[in-house]
Amino acid sequence: MKRLSIALILSVGAASPAFAHLNPAEHGSFAAGFSHPLFGVDHILAMVGVGLWAFLVGGRAIWAIPAAFVVTMMLGFGAALAGIGLPFVEPTIAASVVVLGLLALVALQVQVAVGMAVVGFFALFHGYAHGGEMGEATSQSFMIGFALATALLHAVGLGIGLAGNALSRRGRIAARIAGGLTALGGLWLVTGA
Repeated sequence: MKRLSIALILSVGAASPAFAHLNPAEHGSFAAGFSHPLFGVDHILAMVGVGLWAFLVGGRAIWAIPAAFVVTMMLGFGAALAGIGLPFVEPTIAASVVVLGLLALVALQVQVAVGMAVVGFFALFHGYAHGGEMGEATSQSFMIGFALATALLHAVGLGIGLAGNALSRRGRIAARIAGGLTALGGLWLVTGA
């Protein structure tokens, strides 16, 4: 437990506020899409936060909340490609990190549909940001890549809780601590520290 907490603190502390904005000319491949969420601390923290909160809600939420995020994120991606305007994209993405971390920290229990709607709201903005950066490149393979990377980051959040449960029956505590660290990372991003 201490090692996990220390590793999370070091990860957040070592990260820089680098939003995942690649050169649009490089987009279009599966590899570019897959790597895209992995190079932005905002995306990493938000995606892991979704997994943490889904674990803490439990039951059907373990798969439904992350699935709602991925599906709605792809809708946001399509909206950007279609030229539909969406205001406050970057501030909402930064806020998503704080909110998702806080939801995990307090282990807020909600109905699965409510959890899906909450993460879906934020997913729309994350997907829109991905689509807004596509430029002239091919979108389908890029979208599949970032959707898969997003799902894997959700799995990391779920894994923190599940591994904690398997090792010491304290998975909920580990997930809540990780949620708090996620929220702190989000505040750090928002303040531009």
